[in-house]
Amino acid sequence: MQLSKLLQNITKEKIPSDVAHYDIRNVCSDSRKVIPNSLFIALKGFSQNGEDFIPDAVKKGAVAVIKSPSGSQSKSLTSRLPKDPNVFILEVEDTNKTLREIAAKFYDHPSSKVRTIGVTGTNGKTTTTFVIESILQKAGQACGVLGTINYRINREVFPAPNTTPDVIGIQQFLYNLMQKNIPYCVMEVSSHGLDQGRVDLIDFKVGLFTNLTSDHLDYHQTTEKYFLAKAKLFQNLSKGSHAIINGDDPLAKQLKAMTKAKVYTFGVSSDSDFKAVDITTDISHTSFQIKCPQGKMINIRSKLIGLHNIYNILGAVAACYAEKIPISSIEKGVEELAMVPGRLEKINCGQDFHVFIDYAHTEDGLKNVLSCLQDIKTRKLIVVFGCGGNRDKTKRPKMGKVASQLAEIVILTSDNPRTEDPQDIIDEIIVGCSKENYAVSAERKEAIYYALHLAQKDDVVLIAGKGHEDYQIFKNQTIHFNDKEVIQEFFAARKLVNKA
Repeated sequence: MQLSKLLQNITKEKIPSDVAHYDIRNVCSDSRKVIPNSLFIALKGFSQNGEDFIPDAVKKGAVAVIKSPSGSQSKSLTSRLPKDPNVFILEVEDTNKTLREIAAKFYDHPSSKVRTIGVTGTNGKTTTTFVIESILQKAGQACGVLGTINYRINREVFPAPNTTPDVIGIQQFLYNLMQKNIPYCVMEVSSHGLDQGRVDLIDFKVGLFTNLTSDHLDYHQTTEKYFLAKAKLFQNLSKGSHAIINGDDPLAKQLKAMTKAKVYTFGVSSDSDFKAVDITTDISHTSFQIKCPQGKMINIRSKLIGLHNIYNILGAVAACYAEKIPISSIEKGVEELAMVPGRLEKINCGQDFHVFIDYAHTEDGLKNVLSCLQDIKTRKLIVVFGCGGNRDKTKRPKMGKVASQLAEIVILTSDNPRTEDPQDIIDEIIVGCSKENYAVSAERKEAIYYALHLAQKDDVVLIAGKGHEDYQIFKNQTIHFNDKEVIQEFFAARKLVNKA
């Protein structure tokens, strides 16, 4: 795209004729991603200043640069790079806003062509997107997914560096879907992504709110600010969009008043538009009916267990119903989703007790999963978990309290300690433990082995906190670590011992 066309209506400054024709082939804010004929936007981040990387960007082929004004200058100015007069410089007051506008324009506003469903909330985002994806696929609708576990384009899988990519990454992903004629994108939308404006110019056709409990207070500072970040998704929905809101959440009424979109609510206890009734659940399945608008009924049978997953399914069903997906496809899509990686994922190695791994890393998330397993267990419930370092410390004693109240045996260990001492984190968890039913093993592998060694016939073991993750972060290194692999190694070693 020609530079002059790209900057039209973004700046009032006149683009010099000798650079106006520049053919911009790439837009980026990371100098490592610069290719010849790039437009480089220098952002000021939390720890680095993009302006420090302008020389590197130019060396790699950037022909135009957007940066903040120099000194006390506040209005837009154009200039040339002193050491290379062929490089055009545009100074703007808000580089982040300009980046959003340019990225959307460069990639031809792809969310206007790809129907985008955004899912936000503290817990349940990943499972909800998996259910929506399964339903859409059953309806013959290809889709792309941006989420915590990975990014997917019509079953092709890519690694996910962030739950919600940066501004350029999102627009680029949607553009790829548009180029492949894929009609849908299902996106987990994090509070960080919303607060930082990464999705500001995305035309969401559906916004879905799962729930809100205390989390990320290391970033947002207060629950109110955390909620307001989540609420941005619904404030920005158009009148023609749908807002799907958990009607049982205490903030539902407030959130409904903050959106222009048509609202559908879902729930179990409230009088919602989509209400689950006749619920039955066991260790392997969940079944219920959903009362829908206009008196329609949807029959649900799922391999996902627990009340929290009933809410996840309800939200996904309501979103797909809003998109006019046939009820038969909704029912089949829910039923045929076998599992969500690291979300109450059952690990079967031939043992005579039940083992699950789950990503639960908040007080509410852990409570949901433990309550689910407590309701369907026939013997002891054993849980292994820790808390992340350099993250919200207020949830540590709360998680300790929940675990000690809902499990018969609690084994406290490390999660991703980062720069903190693992034992210091464990000590803060212990403060909340209301019973003396806990043991400590800071080495996560040893803690998992200990839990599996303690388990007897028909017991339930939950390894919580990391779920799908395949790494563990320490002060000076990140190592490969996967809960599922550790469990499988334990049982493989036990079989060898038994054979001997």
